[in-house]
Amino acid sequence: MSKPLLHKLALHLGLIALGIIVLIPFAWLIIASLKPSEAFFSALFLPPGDGLFGVDWGALTLDNYTNLFGLGFGRALLNSIFYSSAAAIFATLFCASTGYALAKFRFRGNGLLTLLILGALIVPPSLLIAPGYELLYDLGLLDTAWGLLLPAFAPAFGVFLFRQAVLQSVPDQLLEAARIDGCSELSIFFVIVLPLIRPMIGAFMLITFLAMWNNFISPQIVIQSADKQPLSVAIAQLRGVYRTDYGLLMAATVVSVAPVALLFLILQKQFISGLTSGAVKG
Repeated sequence: MSKPLLHKLALHLGLIALGIIVLIPFAWLIIASLKPSEAFFSALFLPPGDGLFGVDWGALTLDNYTNLFGLGFGRALLNSIFYSSAAAIFATLFCASTGYALAKFRFRGNGLLTLLILGALIVPPSLLIAPGYELLYDLGLLDTAWGLLLPAFAPAFGVFLFRQAVLQSVPDQLLEAARIDGCSELSIFFVIVLPLIRPMIGAFMLITFLAMWNNFISPQIVIQSADKQPLSVAIAQLRGVYRTDYGLLMAATVVSVAPVALLFLILQKQFISGLTSGAVKG
């Protein structure tokens, strides 16, 4: 066996071993979600018994998932899907259009506006909780979906990210040719610019979706009604003061992880392309 083949085989074996290590926590999570409360601490993984491979397969049950959705967990899941999807779509649209304008249009205050956006990147989000709450209160947006979504529609990070992506991926000559052919600015943006920065769109949509999906602090501040709370808050409320049903908690965690894992599998090519497209080039 040649040396390059040995190196390739060793590389693949190492990657397989690392993959197994990464998947072990997910396997434990799924198995734990199928255990009843009384069997949760009886074994680390599968419960021992007289069944195939020395496992008590009868101890595994879907009751945790049945009980979970019996508690109205489906409503929280739909809320998270709505909040995360709306934030990802509209934030991508607003940030892409603003980044395009900053990158390709010359107007008074362009440089100052870019500096302000860069300055906003270094402001810790925790410092904006109190003024953000007061603003939402004055606007009458507390306990509404708009109160949770509007602050997420135009993050400074996204605006600067798309500005850099447009600077690198959209040549001025192509835009001038489109204007000479009679294209409107709106058509240029949707027909020419967006397809050219598609990898960044996929990456940013995934980042924004995950950020809103995992958002835990803002919903507790903005949303007071239980039927409007997202999945992250609903999972935290499953923990009791004196007793916690860990099987139920693990089932809720699986329900929370599954949609975002599926979304990442769908958008992984765009995500990797967006991260490696040199979007930080000035």
